[in-house]
Amino acid sequence: MKDTKKFLMVAVMATGLALSACAPTAGSAAPAGSGGTKAAEPVNVGIIYSKTGPLAAYGATYYEGLQAGIDYATGGTGEVNGAKLNLTYADDGGDPDKAVTAAKDLIGKGYKVIGGTASSGIALKLAEQAQQNKVLYISGPAATDAIQGINKYTFRSGRQSLQDVATAGSFIDIKGKKILVFAQDNAFGQGNVAAVKAVLGAKGATVESILVADGQELTPFARQLIDAKPDMVFVAWAGATTGSMWQALSQQGVFDKAPVVTGLGDASSFGAYGAASSKISFLNHYFPGASGTDVEKKMIAAVEKAGKKADLFTPDGFVAGQMIVQAIKGGGSDPDAMVKALEGFSFDGPKGKETVRASDHALIQDMYQAKLVQKGGTWAPELIKVVPGDTVAPPEKK
Repeated sequence: MKDTKKFLMVAVMATGLALSACAPTAGSAAPAGSGGTKAAEPVNVGIIYSKTGPLAAYGATYYEGLQAGIDYATGGTGEVNGAKLNLTYADDGGDPDKAVTAAKDLIGKGYKVIGGTASSGIALKLAEQAQQNKVLYISGPAATDAIQGINKYTFRSGRQSLQDVATAGSFIDIKGKKILVFAQDNAFGQGNVAAVKAVLGAKGATVESILVADGQELTPFARQLIDAKPDMVFVAWAGATTGSMWQALSQQGVFDKAPVVTGLGDASSFGAYGAASSKISFLNHYFPGASGTDVEKKMIAAVEKAGKKADLFTPDGFVAGQMIVQAIKGGGSDPDAMVKALEGFSFDGPKGKETVRASDHALIQDMYQAKLVQKGGTWAPELIKVVPGDTVAPPEKK
């Protein structure tokens, strides 16, 4: 099959937040200096993430990466400028209202730094709280493009949908092609439609979409997809119905009729593509071993030492740790100074060189082309190509 008929799909992770009330991880303040100088006051950081709920697996890898990132960025001390980092965790079970309640509680206690969030919907709510209360917010795996440049206090430690879409466009020359976005009818899916139009539409593609609401029978939509006769299908799907979605597309013969581009999810999803696995070309945010950098090796080693395995969103947590330390190192407890410390921040992350774009806080980073191959009776990712971050950077917002 020609390159223009390669299967592609973007299963950009719609991510959700589940907050958990856990005890602070920090210990006592740093020892006092000579001459009776008092130790620096501990710096409180609130992390709102998916400990429970439908996206708890994403929250777990984010949490594990965060622990490794804080340890790496502080040289194992857990301190910044002599002040101990006091991390407090909250679980919202994926409920935006609970997330906001948790954020208000932390902010009310004087917390100036908030992090976390795999859910795009929750990320938007927490970004509002950051703006209203003038505190620093560093979102996690949430892929929504809406938080790019939303306000001066909001940053992200992961990638965004526009970067996924641009990576999909790196597989073939899409000029003059008809691209159909097959997605869930929610904020995540609608955001992907907008991203495909903004990125690939601008490169000369005609973009159409089929959106499916939760609970709807998938077979008729699969038939609609075939009848539309697209040149490429861009699938944006996540959650419990992913397996049945792929099964429906396969049963209706979509893989024999249209090229499809897909985004590779976490390790638990590798077997969900079924017989189509070998026919799909995957764009990817991260899989262990994708970059091969020294920082990635240290991240993986730290996570494995804790008895866990690195996965899709482990770097998002690790980078969050790096950004939190940088913000406090350069800004102390002043959120406005923290913002300045992060804007333009360029650093070596697990995926290589990453940069916080000063104008709109987009996180410029490498992306990947990958394929699934059989190894020991199971499917495993294999790197095809590193896509340089500057070639898939989201359009600048001013």
